[in-house]
Amino acid sequence: MTDLLVNLYSRRLDALAARVAGVAATIRVALPPELHIVAGWIKANFSDYWVSEATVAMAHQPPGCLVAVVDGELVGFACYDATARGFFGPTGVAESARGRKIGLALFYHTLMAMKAHGYAYAVIGSAGPVDFYVNAVGALPIPADREDIYQGLLRLKPAAS
Repeated sequence: MTDLLVNLYSRRLDALAARVAGVAATIRVALPPELHIVAGWIKANFSDYWVSEATVAMAHQPPGCLVAVVDGELVGFACYDATARGFFGPTGVAESARGRKIGLALFYHTLMAMKAHGYAYAVIGSAGPVDFYVNAVGALPIPADREDIYQGLLRLKPAAS
């Protein structure tokens, strides 16, 4: 997968702000006492790996995890500074809430949090939907002679029967 670079001073972020202004979700920084709720939701909807990354992001002060809430229910999350400083992700939105720009709003607000912390650029490590990020903010692929930060990641082996 490809790593991407986002310029946090790009004018495309202003355009993205306008695109997500009317999103029907509250996007906010997750609170440390919510860690068990956020982690359980991520485990149920995504993966243990993302639980690990979100737990690290939540341990920062202030937390590097934002949540999307609709009618009091968690419907999405986005993290930064989880696997590496300056990295955006992981991020995910409940299947039932997709197509409502909630992921786009989480992306925008997380980038703004990173900018407020002094970052000039954000790295999207091992980006899944490359076209999504390119279209949203003009993210650029980072040339690399190796895979990415996740190469050699330990994986659980299926239990022998």
